[in-house]
Amino acid sequence: MEKETPRRGQAGARSALRGLEIMEAFRAAGRPLSLSELARLARMPVSTCHGVVRALERRGFLYFLSSREFYPTRRLGELAADIDANDPVIARVAPALAALRDETGETAILGVRQLDEVIYLLVVESAQPIRYTAHAGDRKPLHSSAIGKVLLGSLPEDELARWLGGQRLARVTERTITSARRLRADLAGGLRRGYFVTRGENVADVMALAAPLPMAGRLFGVALAGPLHRMEPSEVKHAARLRQCIRSLV
Repeated sequence: MEKETPRRGQAGARSALRGLEIMEAFRAAGRPLSLSELARLARMPVSTCHGVVRALERRGFLYFLSSREFYPTRRLGELAADIDANDPVIARVAPALAALRDETGETAILGVRQLDEVIYLLVVESAQPIRYTAHAGDRKPLHSSAIGKVLLGSLPEDELARWLGGQRLARVTERTITSARRLRADLAGGLRRGYFVTRGENVADVMALAAPLPMAGRLFGVALAGPLHRMEPSEVKHAARLRQCIRSLV
């Protein structure tokens, strides 16, 4: 019996995600889809997809454009908007990140640690044609992302040593720091500067600057990211604006 419990739990968690996987498939396609197309994009059996689609349709989340194709209603968007409007952190930070984006012309990001990753909570994208693109909910490694370095750099020395001792620093790009000694030195440099930097370590040819934002009893990171060739000459100026943004929030 003890061996069956994890399988039941995993199956329940998987079932709970099916509806979201359907919505993600619509987002990726950007158009109405048939059942077979949905099943392929969501990577689930057609019979399973059919059951999820029917459940979503009954709850008002999907409507049929024809006998073969369906598309989401606005119900999910309205539900998400209501939830977003009541997020106390996002409501406070969003205007400041929008101003930071407008001042610098680069993408501004708010993130927080979740286990051994960074999860993006808010992404305010640059309007420039060539820009760093990301989405809320994206996850990034701690060791190769600028916000991740903020969160690692904030750890007490003994806790950082334990974390480094228990981690394999995976190579994400050719520039990823995979040595614990080098990463520790990089974090020390960030602490001295007052902001942390990645140069193509998580996404090739993207540079990011990040600094800590203590808020609501947690430590968040605010980052500014863009093409390396555009960010590097403006590092000092962008870092000053980043710190100014954070000072306006604390």
